[in-house]
Amino acid sequence: MANAKKPMNAFYAQSGGVTAVINASACGVIETARKHKNKIGTVYAGRNGIIGALTEDLIDTSKESASAIKALRHTPSGAFGSCRYKMKSLEANRREYERLIEVFKAHNIGYFFYNGGGDSADTCLKVSQLGESMGYPIKAVHVPKTVDNDLPITDNCPGFGSVAKYIAVSTREASFDVASMAKTSTKVFILEVMGRHAGWIAAAGGLASTKDTEIPIVILFPEVSFDKDKFLAKVDANVKKFGYCTVVVSEGVKSADGKFLADQGLRDAFGHAQLGGVAPVVASIIKDGLGLKYHWGVADYLQRAARHIASKSDVEQAYATGKAAVEFAIKGHNSVMPTVVRKSSKPYKWTIGMAPLAKVANVEKMMPTDFITADGFGITAKCRTYLEPLIKGEDYPPYKDGMPQYVRLKNVAVKKKLGVFKL
Repeated sequence: MANAKKPMNAFYAQSGGVTAVINASACGVIETARKHKNKIGTVYAGRNGIIGALTEDLIDTSKESASAIKALRHTPSGAFGSCRYKMKSLEANRREYERLIEVFKAHNIGYFFYNGGGDSADTCLKVSQLGESMGYPIKAVHVPKTVDNDLPITDNCPGFGSVAKYIAVSTREASFDVASMAKTSTKVFILEVMGRHAGWIAAAGGLASTKDTEIPIVILFPEVSFDKDKFLAKVDANVKKFGYCTVVVSEGVKSADGKFLADQGLRDAFGHAQLGGVAPVVASIIKDGLGLKYHWGVADYLQRAARHIASKSDVEQAYATGKAAVEFAIKGHNSVMPTVVRKSSKPYKWTIGMAPLAKVANVEKMMPTDFITADGFGITAKCRTYLEPLIKGEDYPPYKDGMPQYVRLKNVAVKKKLGVFKL
């Protein structure tokens, strides 16, 4: 590597949709790197994710105080900016990957920490491979993040536990509201949640109902084909028995022909169907089929930004994976991802493991069939045992005048050394 006397610098970037705890991972990366100054020089962050590396728009995190970096642990969203930018394959656009290596060379960067989901794991793997072939080895470590909880090998993904907690709490609170009004007003409340192909977030709505607080909840999973007649019969039965019903619907619910109920024909930057708006579709089905009064809501950004009600275990795991990523890299590990390994559910015990990126990239973990009830509308006891530890514990941010106090970093730019690169 270049300049053996001086420790190599590190590059950290946030990718895709942000979460309530992705900054806790950033905190873990930066604080741990600062404790190993003999191994890692400066941690540079990409402004707006990987685009920051391609355009050489780097942020010097050494300009931030220890207290500001520490405050990242309780601050939601992406402190350095994220992006939905999918790098093509090496064969399709080798030039982009070569540009990354050029930027890394120019700034003496020998460590690459990419904080994101499946697409990010793929990019991380490719960067490592290309760096090797170009004679500039990069220690590339993927830091797991996704509210969808669909990364393989790891027991769960940092970011999911807090979303699950928010959805479980919101489902319970909204259900109490509907129950109080059901006699003369709204009979059905529909909550739309994220989850394109995997129903983990929707499943969390099932936690709102417990033995001591029974709530009639119908869950619509992406893994289960939507059957209108069965669905209407279930809602009708709940309303007749309890007086009301709550529906938690994943944005990725599909009809029997495999089409998204909410597919509007639009595509995002990754080429995925642009979803959203399934709640009013379901509401219309209820109105037309049962004639019941309804209300619907979309959790949208609220579910992934709700740091004020984050799960304590989620915050701890987000920080731990960021910390482990740095420790893995300085020990010489490459093309790997820190994982959460569950030791037991009752009591909840976990530790950090390690997975090769070749087994993580482009693999989606769906809900196991034995996590969904036989009728397709609820969660099983096994699913509840899996989910409950992930939402337990509170880790409130500091408050001032009734408002949570979140940090805004200075994000000082690093002087550019290369020419302009057009995306």
